[in-house]
Amino acid sequence: MNAIVSASVITCPHCGTAKRETMPSDACQYFYDCSGCRALLRPKPGDCCVFCSYGSVPCPPVQQDRTACRD
Repeated sequence: MNAIVSASVITCPHCGTAKRETMPSDACQYFYDCSGCRALLRPKPGDCCVFCSYGSVPCPPVQQDRTACRD
């Protein structure tokens, strides 16, 4: 079993700002305010959270079970 990665670099699709963020370990994060352009990011269709859509690493619930958080 692989260790769960708790940090991800989230990259804004609007301005390209990239920032390392700590992900919640027990939930998916649905909204993220870009520190560069102030855009409110939401998950892409089919993704459970902003980390799965715009992060370098998927959220911890998805890392634990690839079907978690996805309906």
